[in-house]
Amino acid sequence: MLFSSLIFVSLFFPLFFALYYLLPKRSLKNALLLVFSLFFYAWGRVVYLPLILAASLIGWGGGLAIGRFREKNRNGCAKASLIVSLVLLLGLLGVFKYAGFFVENLNLIAHLELPVPEIVLPIGISFYTFQILSYVADVYRGDVAAQKNLGLVMVYLCAFPQLIAGPVVRYKTVEEELTRREVTRDDVYAGLRRFVTGLGKKVLIANVAAVAADGIFGYEPSSCGTVAAWIGALAYTIQIYFDFSGYSDMAIGMGRMMGFHYLENFNDPYTAVSVTDFWRRWHISMSSFFRDYVYIPLGGNRVSKPRWVFNIAVVWMLTGLWHGAAWTFVLWGVYYGVFLVLERLLWGKKIAGIPVLNRLYTLLIVVIGWVIFRSESLTYAFGMLRAMFGGYGLGSGTVTWGMILERSGVNVLFILAMIAGIVLSTGIGRRLAERREQLPVNRRTVWEIAACVLSAVVFVLSVVSIASGSYNPFIYFQF
Repeated sequence: MLFSSLIFVSLFFPLFFALYYLLPKRSLKNALLLVFSLFFYAWGRVVYLPLILAASLIGWGGGLAIGRFREKNRNGCAKASLIVSLVLLLGLLGVFKYAGFFVENLNLIAHLELPVPEIVLPIGISFYTFQILSYVADVYRGDVAAQKNLGLVMVYLCAFPQLIAGPVVRYKTVEEELTRREVTRDDVYAGLRRFVTGLGKKVLIANVAAVAADGIFGYEPSSCGTVAAWIGALAYTIQIYFDFSGYSDMAIGMGRMMGFHYLENFNDPYTAVSVTDFWRRWHISMSSFFRDYVYIPLGGNRVSKPRWVFNIAVVWMLTGLWHGAAWTFVLWGVYYGVFLVLERLLWGKKIAGIPVLNRLYTLLIVVIGWVIFRSESLTYAFGMLRAMFGGYGLGSGTVTWGMILERSGVNVLFILAMIAGIVLSTGIGRRLAERREQLPVNRRTVWEIAACVLSAVVFVLSVVSIASGSYNPFIYFQF
């Protein structure tokens, strides 16, 4: 079930929150949230419901074991419990996400003919696995206390706003709110506004950009001229940002409407002045996960340069693999690892200090990275990059951007969506919010009325688009 689907917007969302606000006790609200969340997950593929229940049990049991062994100063047993929990959780992820990839490459390398398992990827497995992993690791490190109530662990892991595609919520972020939270009218208002903002980003910008991006990436690179290739790359750059950040906005908004305060997952990443800065702003919950649970335990940057390069290589190969079982994702991770190393050792500080050029440099690296990320194979990725840089003619390919847009029927909408996407990517929303805080109270009221009207228009347009059956993919479901 998509947040941007008619059944969610018109039925699931209003029914859940109507019941949620009617229930008097927090324990009943948690029970309602868990029931609706499990139903939400089962809607996508009920056969994988036991998988997330198993992850909950492993995390809960592992946390309890670690906590009890810590109390008895049996640190060796606590560490063994951590290792067992990690092996079980990563084992589930490995089997369901990487088994086919492993067998395919084993067959290729060893010239075998082993049957390749055809396993449908469980929705959201990477997100909820990382989430429960962070809980077990934090219990071991003493950052949080082991939760004895299995139901609360399940509410933490399975809450539908962040279940399918994050942000990856740390247990310590919501530990207190699981048992002690209040929902004010300000929370409901701000949360609803945030949800509508995310819905508009997803439906009115990402979905429209997706038509052109998917259309152009559906052709062989040799058929595309430079113009078509760049249009496809830029369309995907807008699509993936507004698709994923829109989902995060909706998740954060609905969480706040329940009294949960999830951390921000994006911070205007396309305004970054370096690749390093970009990864401080993009998918913050994932970046911070790898930083805290992989990079720092490996030694971080408090090691020799060769060891630091090794740490970066490990982190970014894992980051690439986390996104998918394909060599394109591995290359994408290595690609960013190389630029992070080069910025640290060579030109980072110099580039970051040059206005305009620093942003253009970063955007170029990011766009090329998204081409690798979007491509179905390494051959396709290199072919599309060749098309972008004139390898198949400046504009003489058999596929032109105009043909793609005309066939898609979104030529005007696409141009409007791209303009909106580019403007909103500049950080204008954050600057307007900061300016609002500086206004006198009477002028803030006028500002809020205008914002409410704008939100209402965005919501209506989004629902109309959804009801019309417009193209409605979601990129991060595949992860």
